[in-house]
Amino acid sequence: MDMTTVRIGALAAGVAVSLAAAAPAAASEPWPQRMVRVFVPTGPGSATDMAARIFADRLANRWKQPVVVENRAGADGLIGVSAFAAAHDDHALLFSFAAPMSVYPVVREKLPYDPARDFVPISSATDSFGILAVPGSSKIGSLAELAAAARARPGKLNSYASSGIFPYLLAGFLQSEGLDVMQISYREQNLAMQDLGAGRLDFLMSVIGAVLPLVQDGKARFLAVTNSRRSPIVPDVPTVTEAGYPELAFEGFQGFFGARGMPPELRDRIAADVGAVAADPVLVARLDALAQLAHATTPTAFAGMIEDQRAKIADIVRRTGMKQ
Repeated sequence: MDMTTVRIGALAAGVAVSLAAAAPAAASEPWPQRMVRVFVPTGPGSATDMAARIFADRLANRWKQPVVVENRAGADGLIGVSAFAAAHDDHALLFSFAAPMSVYPVVREKLPYDPARDFVPISSATDSFGILAVPGSSKIGSLAELAAAARARPGKLNSYASSGIFPYLLAGFLQSEGLDVMQISYREQNLAMQDLGAGRLDFLMSVIGAVLPLVQDGKARFLAVTNSRRSPIVPDVPTVTEAGYPELAFEGFQGFFGARGMPPELRDRIAADVGAVAADPVLVARLDALAQLAHATTPTAFAGMIEDQRAKIADIVRRTGMKQ
């Protein structure tokens, strides 16, 4: 062996030792090291946007870095979710309702992203309450009365189900009950709310926060909430299961996702931070005012919630043939 070989071998060994010594330091570097972007696939002022901003404010305090919400609204959330998937930014997170991960893979032929490949479930953040409502002037006072009215007047009642999971839940309900109801599409949800308040729409499904102002003004009335428990906002309103229609039951949730390749230890660390801020009484109170409940989970539990919702929608699609 000549001296050149010895020198090269010694140099390589030295580099290896240096890299090994540096690796733990790199792995233990704190995150975040700069501003965190939170992609939200809905517009400013939406329920998802407001919840995201409440969490962003608390996480910024915890992380000692700015946490900035970026609204990318449009196409039922597809624009924002796709923009996040394409960002490839290790300091970006997605805060979204579940439908882009649970509903759209079942009902759409093609998606600009792959939920299993492009997103890492981190933690749920809030539960939203879904509701069925009728105009304040309506004589219908329960889900059973609504079903009876639709059965007595086939094709005469009209309804609206806002985006995400709601159109499929409503379709499954109508199919299972053998009801013929005209479903109306609206360019904007606000137009549906106006028609409900004016009595031009017989009933609708949406989130509680969207209809609550009409109820408070006496222009609408809640029949039931879709969640497994009653809403503390309207504790006298029964759940759909209590009303005898468990096929309408679902949990409305939204939460944080990471990008493809996020290390498990970082995913778990962010989930723990989300859980910590979700327990903050100030945050809980702010969400209560929006008719949302703070609900943080482990990554495994969050992934399971998404899978359960996906299975429910797949069953409805099999029964009704309803796809986009």
